Amino acid sequence: MIKTHPKSSHRKPSQGMASMGLALVVGALTAWAAAITPVHAQTAPGAEPQQAKRPTKPKAQPAQTAQAKTPQRKKNAAPKKQAPRPARQAAVTGMPLASTAQTQAWVQDAVQRLQLDPIWVQNTLAQAQRLPSVERLVLPPSSPTAKNWAAYRARFIEPIRIQAGLRFWQNNRNALERAEREYGVPASVIVGIIGVETLYGQNTGNFRILDALATLAFHFPSAHPRAAARQAFFQSELEQFLLLTSRSGANPLNVRGSYAGAMGLPQFMPSSWAKFAVDFDGDGRIDLFGSPTDAIGSVANYFKAFDWRPGMPTHYPVTLTPGQSNMDSLLAPDILPTFSVTSFVSQGAALSGAALQHPGPLALIELLNGPDAPSYVAGTENFYAITRYNWSSYYAMAVIELAEAVAREMQGKP
Repeated sequence: MIKTHPKSSHRKPSQGMASMGLALVVGALTAWAAAITPVHAQTAPGAEPQQAKRPTKPKAQPAQTAQAKTPQRKKNAAPKKQAPRPARQAAVTGMPLASTAQTQAWVQDAVQRLQLDPIWVQNTLAQAQRLPSVERLVLPPSSPTAKNWAAYRARFIEPIRIQAGLRFWQNNRNALERAEREYGVPASVIVGIIGVETLYGQNTGNFRILDALATLAFHFPSAHPRAAARQAFFQSELEQFLLLTSRSGANPLNVRGSYAGAMGLPQFMPSSWAKFAVDFDGDGRIDLFGSPTDAIGSVANYFKAFDWRPGMPTHYPVTLTPGQSNMDSLLAPDILPTFSVTSFVSQGAALSGAALQHPGPLALIELLNGPDAPSYVAGTENFYAITRYNWSSYYAMAVIELAEAVAREMQGKP
């Protein structure tokens, strides 16, 4: 169990965390989350085959980071009530992570920059395992299937997930309402995210985070088209994970999540946990595994940091007329909102009603349907904000439609 700001013996005593300029907010990464099928934000179920092209605009920088807290828990306080434990399955295992010149150089560099105890880091990595299954999972499919929004949608907008979302909303109504008031993010969108990511905590992943991140940090498959950039990303995430666990005193061998290192109900990567996770239930620690309230507040804080616009729709209907719509121009920016309403319409994308009064930029979102005609919507800056959680426009639309489906169920309930 990780508490906020405990003393740690894994950092050099000569310098504090403030000298690193890191806003680490750590909490209770509970070891019970040795769960089942892995899913997470960056590679949600089915997201990779449906991945949208990356926009050319650099990723937005977070508007703010969560600030570290130092509240003290009352002595003998009752432990936090945890979510029901899912059925336990066998952990994913592999082979010992070899100590190479590359890993030793990385350790020497990391401990100097991050002020970590080199013995602790070396001993921790000595217990990590290389997971060939993870190396396979991050590769694009050798024979990619045609993108099909209808098939992708059916995986998420279905009765079991909708009813689970209804129960989650009913059980956490107060936290969702407070998150909407404080962050401006609709309760339905928060419910949609957690539902798509982990089916409300039922599927949080059974890979040891240390193993997954170490595998991808030091053995990222060279066959990947962006191998160098992705390996650098996972080395950074491994650093963040070691910082998180060393600062809190948690055992890094006990934390489990997705094959890409995402954790908890909202499937936050370690860097997202450090920047955006919040103690929304006010008990002095952050627990994205066992506290739905903390998960709700953290998802809302994430979207606020990525410029969610309160009250703005995520998308509008659009009508395209063959031969009259300039599709090459409309699709060139991909999911990045670029067109004013006037320029959008001038390219042959017809809007109506409230869309004609939209104050910000729009993007034409194309959702392929296999052999059938594509689906199109006009995406707003809030649609784009959802894709900051996962780069796929298919993912974003699944979140939106699950959110709408659960909201309709809620309307008929007391």
